[in-house]
Amino acid sequence: MSFEVSGDAYDRFMGRYSRELAPVFADFAGVEAGQRVVDVGCGSGVLTEELARRVGADHVAGADPSPLLRACAQRVPGADLKQASAESLPWPDDSFDAALAQLVVHFMDDSVAGLREMARVTRVDGVVAACVWDHAGGQGPLSLFWATARRLDPGAADESKLAGAREGHLAELFRAAGLWEVEESVLSVSVEHQSFEEWWEPFELGVGLAGAYLAGLDEERQAELRELCRELLPAAPFAPPARAWAARGLA
Repeated sequence: MSFEVSGDAYDRFMGRYSRELAPVFADFAGVEAGQRVVDVGCGSGVLTEELARRVGADHVAGADPSPLLRACAQRVPGADLKQASAESLPWPDDSFDAALAQLVVHFMDDSVAGLREMARVTRVDGVVAACVWDHAGGQGPLSLFWATARRLDPGAADESKLAGAREGHLAELFRAAGLWEVEESVLSVSVEHQSFEEWWEPFELGVGLAGAYLAGLDEERQAELRELCRELLPAAPFAPPARAWAARGLA
């Protein structure tokens, strides 16, 4: 898996979906003016930018261990950004009214520890919220890619077994982290692709598990996977499923 990529590469690959998800997720978390909010695993800053629109950049913080943090700094000047992992956030206890993690929990080294850290930096009764694409249910934006890859390579290690990727698992993780009044929801967005090439080419940028998997194939296998995806997708324009599991709880 690689997030050692440019902000542009990430935005072309996943930002096209996370950009639509960000306002829906911020609504779910109840983010509103006057709050101080942290974006954990902020990456290139897609959610950070949405949070800044709601509360002002000077009320937003973000943490990410990858070089994508540079893109976030360019996107949201004035935000308090730190290069750090979710499991070791560099802020004191009770620093924020809300802590959010969009499409991040499944990439944490220790998801429960990461959620505990999010709770630690959130004030008592503040909100901790997270969402993860429905990889296990086959309704995430990468699901067709992975389903096609498994047809050609049954041993392909997709994202369906990662933390939070199946129904109910995020809530389990929240409770294990000590959060209370945990609620679950489903967040859905729609992104229309005008051509197959528009959908496919970002997979070639080497971003995340899918990009790393594709990069690991030889040219012949890559072409086979590409053409089978083309065959299985509907005629353009098309909008693949983009559903995420979401959970929120109180610190």
